[in-house]
Amino acid sequence: MSYTLNDQDKEDLLTALKRKGLRPTKQRSSVYEVILGKKDHPSADEILLRVRRVLPTISLATVYNCVETLVDCGLVRQVNIDRAPTRFCPNLTPHAHFKCSRTGEIFDLAMDSTTISNLKSILPEGFLAENFDLSFIGSTKKPLS
Repeated sequence: MSYTLNDQDKEDLLTALKRKGLRPTKQRSSVYEVILGKKDHPSADEILLRVRRVLPTISLATVYNCVETLVDCGLVRQVNIDRAPTRFCPNLTPHAHFKCSRTGEIFDLAMDSTTISNLKSILPEGFLAENFDLSFIGSTKKPLS
């Protein structure tokens, strides 16, 4: 893994886990490092391959348990686009996603408060959005490598 949790990341992880009555483990820390490290919205299978570089015996079930815990603790978000495998995103600010249909890459799209207000304005009267998931699917002008 090319990324190491900094002091703030470690504190965020410890605090979030303690709020849920959980303790930090090497597996949870390693999975969190992978998700924060590349920010490419990895799937559980991709996380498994990356974590195995430092924890060769970790199982896919353990990875799933770890990401479920990280989602439950509010440290990462699940990203579900189409029927593709669930991916995980460390960006907790309000944003949308764009999936390139050519490469499969997923990009974060920043959304300012005006854009979010405009989206909420389409809700019928009496409806209150607590959260939203907005995804675009298309192709980028980015050349294939």
